[in-house]
Amino acid sequence: MLCPKVCILVYPGIRPFHFSIPYTLFGMVLDGVPLFEVQLISCDGQPVQSDPWLTLQVAGGLECLTHCDMVIIPGWEARHAPLTPTLSHALQQAHANGCQLVGLCYGAYALAASGLLNGRRAATHWLAEADFSARYPAVNLDCNALYIEQDNIMTSAGTAAALDCCLALVRQHHGARIANQVARVLVIPPHREGGQAQFISQPVAISTQDSRINLLLDYLNQHLHRSHCIDELAARSAMSRRTFTRHFAKATGMSVHEWLLQQRLQKCRDLLESSQLGIEQIANHTGFKTATALRQHFRQKYQVSPSVWRKTFGLMERQK
Repeated sequence: MLCPKVCILVYPGIRPFHFSIPYTLFGMVLDGVPLFEVQLISCDGQPVQSDPWLTLQVAGGLECLTHCDMVIIPGWEARHAPLTPTLSHALQQAHANGCQLVGLCYGAYALAASGLLNGRRAATHWLAEADFSARYPAVNLDCNALYIEQDNIMTSAGTAAALDCCLALVRQHHGARIANQVARVLVIPPHREGGQAQFISQPVAISTQDSRINLLLDYLNQHLHRSHCIDELAARSAMSRRTFTRHFAKATGMSVHEWLLQQRLQKCRDLLESSQLGIEQIANHTGFKTATALRQHFRQKYQVSPSVWRKTFGLMERQK
């Protein structure tokens, strides 16, 4: 069995949970055989203080990147600080040498700061979406994805998604059978697709700076089960169709169709989590009319089915 060399880059203030995920998965030994050769490294080769009670001993510094197969950056506490030229060059050189680069959660910040993600797709924790996009507009950020790989660079969403990402890397290097064994040892699901949506809370603003639009939004929220046409809504708001669509888009940042769809999906989520209504009933309550339409829109938005969402977040599941 091949035993790829993995360097996990640790840094001052790194949270134990962040480095423990890749250290545990890639440090796994099955039937007496290690899956990977794992080393902790730091930028200067010196021990790293994780918290007041934990000091991490390291195997060396950035020179270790010249003879490894994979570099993992588990989070990045200094994501708002510029990357040092030394680290940036080391990452660029490692990638040029064929090394696989992995940024877990905010570790994507370090890779983006090095310029390696420019023009490439990437993932990070959804909480950082606005900040990351503003800092690195050349990166094609997908905040729905659990993990993404392009051109030998892999990035993942937050915390638990790092498990999915690392397990996908185990599968990539050692096959599904070994990855399933690792998953059983850790008592985690053996496989979640990287494109599955992060479970993101996305509340829609209930008010805007336009009083007439605010009144309309209140009305629409109370009548999501009904069909609505633009002319009817424009008349209710005492505007022409053209003026209404312009005011609505300016106030909400969305078209009427987009806003209604988002609100209906949010209502679906609420009902899936808090009620025992069937999918057909929820479809009628939220204006989708049919369970088929609800499922199609729900899966397109969240990459999971309504039943999976209910199983994950539903009231009955939380009471078990």
